[in-house]
Amino acid sequence: MFDVSKIRAQFPILSREINRHPLVYLDNASTTQKPQSVIDAMNDFYTTHNANIHRGIYTLSEEATEMYEGSRHAVAEWIGARSEEIVFTKNATEAINLFVQSWGDTHVGPGDEVLVTELEHHANLVPWQELCRRKSAHLKVVPIREDGTISCKDVEVFLTPRVKVLAITGMSNVLGTITPLKEIIASAHRNGTVVIVDGAQLLAHTAVSVVSLDCDALVFSFHKLFGPTGVGVLYAKKEILAAMPPVVYGGDMIEVVEQYRAHYREAPWRFEAGTPNISGVAGVIPAIEFIKKISRDGSHEYCSSLSAYARAALESIDGVKIFGPLDASLSGPIISFSFAGIHPHDIATIFDAEGIAVRSGAHCAHPLMRKLGVLATTRISLQCYNTREEIDRVCSALEKARVLLAK
Repeated sequence: MFDVSKIRAQFPILSREINRHPLVYLDNASTTQKPQSVIDAMNDFYTTHNANIHRGIYTLSEEATEMYEGSRHAVAEWIGARSEEIVFTKNATEAINLFVQSWGDTHVGPGDEVLVTELEHHANLVPWQELCRRKSAHLKVVPIREDGTISCKDVEVFLTPRVKVLAITGMSNVLGTITPLKEIIASAHRNGTVVIVDGAQLLAHTAVSVVSLDCDALVFSFHKLFGPTGVGVLYAKKEILAAMPPVVYGGDMIEVVEQYRAHYREAPWRFEAGTPNISGVAGVIPAIEFIKKISRDGSHEYCSSLSAYARAALESIDGVKIFGPLDASLSGPIISFSFAGIHPHDIATIFDAEGIAVRSGAHCAHPLMRKLGVLATTRISLQCYNTREEIDRVCSALEKARVLLAK
C-alpha cells in the first residue's frame, strides 16, 4: 500500500521551511527533489571512488568505469533497450540536439518535411526549426484540439511521403496531455517516417518500454526522475545510432587518431566525448530503484488520484480556468491554470510567501501559449511526495491572492 509519509521521509529537503511555512514543492515538471539514496550514492562516489572512466589501469578508475557502465545497463534494462543503445548526455535538450545535428543533418535534405506538434517544449521545436533552415526543409505542425489533445488521425493528415521525421512529446509539460504514442508511431512507420519521442515528462509518471512503443529514439532527463541534474539519455535503435556520425569530438570517443585522420569508437561511446558527469551517473541506479519501488507500491495511481483532487479543488474556485484535457485519463498530474484578474507571476509570488513553490510563465512553450490565448499560466505539477493537504494550502493561497490583488 502506498504510504506518502514514508515516501516524504526519504526526501530531506521536504523538512525545510520557506518564509516560515513548511515547504510545499509543486514544480516537479521542472525538476523533482532527490531521495537520500541518490544523494548518498553521489557522495559515496566522491568520497570513495572518484576517478576518471575508461582510461585508468588502476582500481579507482576501474571502479568508476564499472559503476558508469553499470548505470548504462540499468537504464537500458529499465526501458527495455540494449546497453549499446543508451547514450548519456547532460539533459534531454542536449539529447534532442545531438539527434538533430547527427541524424537530422545526415538524413534530412531540401524539400523534406519535419513534423512536430503544438504541444512541444522549445527543446523539441527550436532544434528542428534550425535544422529546416539549414537544410532548406519544411517544418509542419500538427495542431491540438480544443481540449488540448492530439489523436492519431490528426497526425496522419500530415504524413506525406516527404515527412522524414516526427518529433513528438509523450506528455505535455504545460497541459499534461498524454499523446497516443503507440498508435501514432505505428502510423508514422507505415509512412516510412522516423519517430523521436520527448519523454521528459512521460517517464516520471508512466512505465515505458521502447520495444512496445517501437519508437526510433527517446530522450529524457534524470533530474525529472528523482536523479541528479546533468544526466540525460538519448535512446536510439542500434541501426539508427549506426547511421549517426559524432558531433562532438575529443577524448574517449576515438579508437585511433592519426596525424590527419581519426577513427571513432562504436555507439554509444562515440557520442560521449570528454569527461562526463560521472558523479551524476552514480545517482542513476538508486533513482531507478526508487522509481521501481514506488511504482510497485502504487505511485502512479496515487498521483492520478491526487491530480483529480487538485483539479476538482481548483475548479471549485471562482475565477480559475484550467487548460488542457477535461478527461483526467488523457493527462498526467500537470495542471496549468489562470486566475481572473491576477497575473501568474503575482500568484507565484504570493504562493512563495506561503512556502509554496509553483511555476509561472510560458513554460518554454511560446507557440502553445499563443494557441491558448494567454501569455502565461500558473502550473502545479505533482509527484509521489505531494499530499491533499498541500493542495488545500494552494487553494487557501489563491483566496489570499484574490483578496490582495483581484480587481
